Amino acid sequence: MTTGDAQRIGTLLGVRVAAVRPAGAQHGYRHLIAALDDGREVFVKAAPADGGEATAAAFAAEANGLRWLADADAVPVPEVLGVTGDLLVIELLPPGDPTPEAAEVFGAGLARTHAAGAPAFGASWRGYIASLPLDNTPGTEWGSWYAKQRLVPYLTKAHDDGVLSRADLSLVQTVVDRIGELAGPPEPPSRIHGDLWSGNVLWSGGRGWLIDPAAHGGHRETDLAMLALFGAPYLEHIMRGYTGTAPLADGWRERVALHQLHPLLVHACLFGVSYAAGVRAAARAALGGAGRLCRSRPG
Repeated sequence: MTTGDAQRIGTLLGVRVAAVRPAGAQHGYRHLIAALDDGREVFVKAAPADGGEATAAAFAAEANGLRWLADADAVPVPEVLGVTGDLLVIELLPPGDPTPEAAEVFGAGLARTHAAGAPAFGASWRGYIASLPLDNTPGTEWGSWYAKQRLVPYLTKAHDDGVLSRADLSLVQTVVDRIGELAGPPEPPSRIHGDLWSGNVLWSGGRGWLIDPAAHGGHRETDLAMLALFGAPYLEHIMRGYTGTAPLADGWRERVALHQLHPLLVHACLFGVSYAAGVRAAARAALGGAGRLCRSRPG
């Protein structure tokens, strides 16, 4: 047990910590499981020593997103037990396995979460997706908001970092320029998870739980497109539950690649040139209406 970790967690929760064990790491954050004297175990994200303001903003964003998604009272979300600038402590969920039945229930719950809505596209808190800042400045029209705040920043970074070529930049810029005709019929802001790859659905107790959100007011097709992008288990059952609760607008299949373009750009920024081909394919599909793309995500 790391004495410093135990003391910080105990101080935050007001409970003595009996033991702390490592549970991996992701995006520069250590993952820990802490056993408390009251018999509970909790999941902890701990910042590196030099985490600073960026880590504090990322932890605050995750905590805000979890609480906001929980307020929809539809898909279960682990409880936020405490958050500081260098710690995020949430309820620990026992692992389980997905089933077709649980997937359909999850899809219906996701539809209800989306229907809980948002005041605008964006959010009132600073956003983060993985270790990257996410511009949550509120907007009223999805297409231009998505282009300006979800595509352009990561397109620019990936190009400046040498991950995307000038031709790639021009291709995605064409999507940005044509966003008005590609975005589909107007919809009100939905309460979305914002980073809903399959690893951010935790199956526990016969249900799918939402974890690690980049939550904001967005387009509901975005969450569904990301589930498809990285191959969620029993996706057809998720979609059956979703569309049986809240049918999607005509042409949604042709817009899947458009919604997948943002997470692919984020992955290009995080993981490098291995995602350049995916960005190109998504951009071409968005322009041509070729529909869903799938690929694996690194661990």
